[in-house]
Amino acid sequence: MFGALTSVALTVVPLSTANAASAATSSSQSKGTRVSAWSPSMTTGGPSFSNRTIRMVVHSSVAGSGARITLSNRYSTTPLDVTEADMAVQASGGEATRGTIRNITFGASRHVTIPAGAEAVSDIIPISVSAGENLLVSLYAPGTTGTSTWHSDAFDTTYIASGNHAGDDTAASFGTTTTSWYYLAGFDVLSSTARGTVVAFGDSITDGYHSSTGTYTRWPDFLGRRLGARPGPRKLGVVDAGIGGNRVLTDVPNLWQGVSALKRFGHDALGQPGVKDVILFEGINDIGNNAGPTGQPLTARDLINGYRTLIGEAHAAHVDVIGATLMPDEGNGYYTRAAEAIRQSVNQWIRTSGAFDGVVDFDKTMRDPANPAALNPAYDSGDHIHPDDEGMKVMAYAIDLRLLRT
Repeated sequence: MFGALTSVALTVVPLSTANAASAATSSSQSKGTRVSAWSPSMTTGGPSFSNRTIRMVVHSSVAGSGARITLSNRYSTTPLDVTEADMAVQASGGEATRGTIRNITFGASRHVTIPAGAEAVSDIIPISVSAGENLLVSLYAPGTTGTSTWHSDAFDTTYIASGNHAGDDTAASFGTTTTSWYYLAGFDVLSSTARGTVVAFGDSITDGYHSSTGTYTRWPDFLGRRLGARPGPRKLGVVDAGIGGNRVLTDVPNLWQGVSALKRFGHDALGQPGVKDVILFEGINDIGNNAGPTGQPLTARDLINGYRTLIGEAHAAHVDVIGATLMPDEGNGYYTRAAEAIRQSVNQWIRTSGAFDGVVDFDKTMRDPANPAALNPAYDSGDHIHPDDEGMKVMAYAIDLRLLRT
């Protein structure tokens, strides 16, 4: 059912070293800074595929060339066999711009088998991309994959075909669509304009829940456009490392919502090529579920200790961490007076402790002036916790760009 491990020298690396390897091995091959342009955080629990081509959209946050992709089998229990992978410029939907399809190789081979728990970084792909441009990545898996490593809530469209259609210009054979990404965990480039990567690390608000599908209106998308509009070469790639439902301290029982931030931070944030800054905006799911670290009720001190651990890991890697205050949620099922007291205590610590390298006060920006415990109705998507598209834009413009190391 699965092909044997290929004998060529693949760049197949375990867990958190994949993207670091990508950056290190390419720095001498071309001028520019290797940065991450797009990289969703992955989880377990995705569907199994058999004899399918999966075509996914990559929305690049920066311009660059010398592109590479990372395929992740990190959360799967069986090897992933991919016999063809291609990249092209998106024309529209699942249709590629004619003449732009490029073959993707791994260790000079079109065929790669990635062991369970591992990731593979591609060879350089001869394609250039502009900031905000969309590319299509197509993967053909001939066998049965088993449970896939995926990102459930993509808020973008993925196209699936029966059989091998990785090299098709048209989307005629792609009769099924989903709104998830599968196995595709990274896209990095050599950039002559970007000087590093900023990682937006968080939960469903960062992931873009309730943002409009295919419009790139998550707050990290708006942040990327703000950075790209600045004059001169002082830009950053932006990575959205949000996972809906994710928590700081504990794994979520719904496996597709991810292991804790404490477990994934080193890989999903600090493992990104060129990472300089992390905007840490997570904790409301810990509070709303009253999920303490040992099965006990949560305290503010528990969450603060979790933040301190992440800050320590980042500083050891010479990465700055900007802390974001937690937004209000009165009217949502998470809200109780006890939960609100924890949120207020945690936010006060974020603002005043000096533990972070900077602070973004999303709470102040997004709360209702007439009721500070609630989200501003002008930005409320309707569930009283997730912003709408306009709210996402307001969040991105609340970030002082001087905090980021451009």
